[in-house]
Amino acid sequence: MVSPRLSVNVNKLATLRNARGGNNPDVVHWASLIERFGAEGITVHPRPDARHITYDDVRALKRVVTTEFNVEGYPDPSFIALIAEVQPDQVTLVPDAPDVLTSNAGWDAHRHGEFLTGIIKTLKKHAKRVSLFIDPDPNMIEYAALTGTDRIELYTESFARQFADHRGNAADAVAPYIEASKKAGELGLGVNAGHDLDLKNLKFFSKNILNLLEVSIGHALVCDALRYGMENTVQLYLKQLKR
Repeated sequence: MVSPRLSVNVNKLATLRNARGGNNPDVVHWASLIERFGAEGITVHPRPDARHITYDDVRALKRVVTTEFNVEGYPDPSFIALIAEVQPDQVTLVPDAPDVLTSNAGWDAHRHGEFLTGIIKTLKKHAKRVSLFIDPDPNMIEYAALTGTDRIELYTESFARQFADHRGNAADAVAPYIEASKKAGELGLGVNAGHDLDLKNLKFFSKNILNLLEVSIGHALVCDALRYGMENTVQLYLKQLKR
């Protein structure tokens, strides 16, 4: 059984850089190091206010990433133009408003189905595949399949929150994701996952979502790197995904 790929989101490195100005840490250099440490992809999520990753970062990273480059974002005209320019391996569409701190909901693929279908058709001219950020709702995944997306990325915050609650049950936490991933498989969609996955919950999630192809992890991984060092942290996360 193939292990899911680890794509490291480097947004938080850009946040640290931007807090002081200058270019320390150098996000492009660190992305190359993270790949050398074993990561199988680099993820970025540029936002309109450029509070972390900038469009220029995306352009610079495209020139150096040698594994898989995943660009997340809301498909406004400037984002679509950026994708057409850099042509990443994967585009992950996220329905986040400009003022949110982090992605906090999946797409309503029923309500926005026509919009997403047109956007995805355009983006497929410029990227190898498209993924939609989706809540673990089998009905919503059925609508997602109608848009022409190649994959879904399961929004895992609710799993992580329930998993961390000792009064809860880990099996109950992951159950909706098992059903959602099965539905995606039945519809021919690849399955990615991301948001609040960490060293405590990743192994359990991965071993239960058997058709999981990729996880995108940034905040928790960078926090762990403060304690363990980046190279060791990347290896620790890969170990949780190993099958």
